[in-house]
Amino acid sequence: MEVLYSLVAVLSASFLVILSWRILNWAWFKPKKREKCLRQQGLRGNSYNLVLGDMKETVRMTQEAKSKPINFTNDIVSRVMPFIDKTIKTYGENSYAWAGPMPAVLLMDPEHIKEVMNKSFNYLKPPGNPLSKLLATGLVSYETDKWSKHRKLINPAFHLEKVKLMLPAFRLSCFEMVSKWEQLISEKGSCELDVWPELQALTSDVISRTAFGSNYEEGQKIFELQKEQAELILLAARSPYVPGWRFVPTKRNKRMKGIAKEVRSLVMDMINNRVKAMKAGEAKNDDLLAILLESNFKEIQEHEDKKFGMTLDEVIEECKLFYFAGQETTSSLLVWTLILLSKHQDWQDRARDEVQQVFGSKKPEFEDLNHLKVITMILNEVLRLYPPVVMLGRMTPETTKLGELTLPAGVQLLLPAILLHHDSKIWGDDAKEFKPERFSEGILKATKGQLTYFPFGWGPRICIGQNFAMVESKLALAMILQRFSFELSPLYAHAPHTIITLQPQHGAQLILRKL
Repeated sequence: MEVLYSLVAVLSASFLVILSWRILNWAWFKPKKREKCLRQQGLRGNSYNLVLGDMKETVRMTQEAKSKPINFTNDIVSRVMPFIDKTIKTYGENSYAWAGPMPAVLLMDPEHIKEVMNKSFNYLKPPGNPLSKLLATGLVSYETDKWSKHRKLINPAFHLEKVKLMLPAFRLSCFEMVSKWEQLISEKGSCELDVWPELQALTSDVISRTAFGSNYEEGQKIFELQKEQAELILLAARSPYVPGWRFVPTKRNKRMKGIAKEVRSLVMDMINNRVKAMKAGEAKNDDLLAILLESNFKEIQEHEDKKFGMTLDEVIEECKLFYFAGQETTSSLLVWTLILLSKHQDWQDRARDEVQQVFGSKKPEFEDLNHLKVITMILNEVLRLYPPVVMLGRMTPETTKLGELTLPAGVQLLLPAILLHHDSKIWGDDAKEFKPERFSEGILKATKGQLTYFPFGWGPRICIGQNFAMVESKLALAMILQRFSFELSPLYAHAPHTIITLQPQHGAQLILRKL
């Protein structure tokens, strides 16, 4: 028996030694080794701080930045990502920050960014906080072969010809919103309205109709839950990552898991009802869910093997992603467009004149949207100044050569869209001014062929819903301009901030007048 106790004691001691070494290696030795490698190549940043890295200072500066609005200029980087802004001002563009024990190298060279975005199998998405998977996984989070398979299966749902068939649903949702606004205005001739929740409701309604054939009321619960989940995940992301902490039954962790379970149940009900209707020959086949299910079924049938298709859980995750991504990015683009056109009345007038010339008072048709040159210029400029996703992240799974840099395994790469979009060396001294005429000859001419503008990402992983978002935005803006003029309310406070996407922290209060 004593021998057994001795053996258990030795094994326990060995386990503790190994565990202690792994923790120490993760928390100290690996970060210091990576730091030395980066510094030897001329990159600069704060010295590593055990486990926390720069997280504590990042959270403090973010909270301070969000505590008050700013003057209405488009110089918003110091409010949106204050710590990165400070890092560049302190150490220059060849710098890095610490995401906990992982260094994050800032990439500002367009050629470096192009290589990283082009080689999606070599530069992977950072692991992030595992709690973020509770919001949605799906295409956006998959890598290599799994990503390729899902992209192939989902692509048919976003072909331009399919998006064209969704225009009546876009139009119906927009019509309901502008009709509501006309009723609010009818008695007084004008009204003050926070358009931010209105536009969120619009894009929610659009994605509900086009993805699932339902309307906003039926999908509202999912949107509310996903919005709450996004806020909780952002809070978690601003805390240092501690392995296993997500399993601790804190109030926040329990709420996040509860939301994920409820959303999964709601989406599963939608899918099951659709599958039953399809088998009975009663289902429509022109919405995203139907196209996805059909594409998945054909792939399985063609190869006579289920592994070539998606599982039910994977379909659920793609649906959750439809809900979140389809709503967030477009509402962000639309709200900043209305805010900027409220400030720049000359461009609002030019856009309205174009809408009147192309559509008059008739309902917009798909082919007519291609003639909206001024509106396209405006949307491109809004995406430059206020990109929905201000920064993309990648990481090196193994030691990697990038230009003149040799990056150790486990280094994050920050691709700051908003910094390149606002860079005066690229766009000129007026880089922070709203000047849609930059895009009068298209994006390629405006960027001089360099990868300095990527509001939807770039390369193989470019946003699959780009056409969807731009068609919806053009239609919504055209229908608003047909019926209303608008200006900023004195109540409007300029306060861009990020909750996954770039949003107006205190809303978007406008004064609407019926034309």
